[in-house]
Amino acid sequence: MKPMRTERLILRNWEERDRELFHRINSDEQVMEFFPFRRDRATADAKMDEFRGWIADDGYGFAAAEIIETGECIGFIGLFDTDHLPFLPPGTIEIGWRLVPEFWGKGYVTEAAEAWLAYGFETLGVDEIVSFAVADNHRSTAVMKRLGMTADPSADFDHPGIPDSHPALKRHVFYRLTRAQWRANHR
Repeated sequence: MKPMRTERLILRNWEERDRELFHRINSDEQVMEFFPFRRDRATADAKMDEFRGWIADDGYGFAAAEIIETGECIGFIGLFDTDHLPFLPPGTIEIGWRLVPEFWGKGYVTEAAEAWLAYGFETLGVDEIVSFAVADNHRSTAVMKRLGMTADPSADFDHPGIPDSHPALKRHVFYRLTRAQWRANHR
């Protein structure tokens, strides 16, 4: 992946120096509030290697977000081929993010997500980008709305990867943004 720059961020592939941060965003109770699992260091390292490989192969993915001014990695924001939900058609592209809490509420996700939406619609030429979150995850759904995404209640679903031991995390809300909507919002 060729790194992308926004006003305050560099969006790039994962590097060895990011391992501690990657583990943190996958194990921190506050960050992982809406996930039924926490990753230990070995599992987080393996997942980071997966992400790095996908980004190297595809040119996009859940990429590291680094603050230009400090060089500090703060989490990930990116596009991802959503092939783990059987009800979505092949080729569905999801936008997602995860940051450490001290960088929440500063507009970093929206800023980077705007760049990723442009990449998805202009470079990849996709017709639609989707996003979804646990129904009670109001921080993430607020970002989806800021991005111009539209809720699609008819597509809300119980996530098949959430075990029955976590019923409050099963229900997910579904948002969509078409290329036409995105273009209309950026005229």
